[in-house]
Amino acid sequence: MNEELKDNIMGALELVIDPELGVDIVNLGLVYDVDMNEEGLVTINMTLTAMGCPLAGTIVDQVKRALADIPEIKDTDVNIVWNPPWNKDMMSRYAKIALGIR
Repeated sequence: MNEELKDNIMGALELVIDPELGVDIVNLGLVYDVDMNEEGLVTINMTLTAMGCPLAGTIVDQVKRALADIPEIKDTDVNIVWNPPWNKDMMSRYAKIALGIR
């Protein structure tokens, strides 16, 4: 996968907002890995801010919808992983400012 496509994917994922925190999943540091095979299947490894998050299904659906407009992508697979565990140090400076975390 080339850098431009990866940038497009990450840009699309910035449109997916964590409903509890109101900040996108990229700036929260929830997206761990993005990969795409020759058939156009994108695999996203990501986590959530809390295990047992009741909105996991909603966020997965939003990720798939966000990537549906990118022509190179034929299908999206979202893996929710818990390793490494998410912590606030994974957030971007923007997310920390938006949430008032120092």
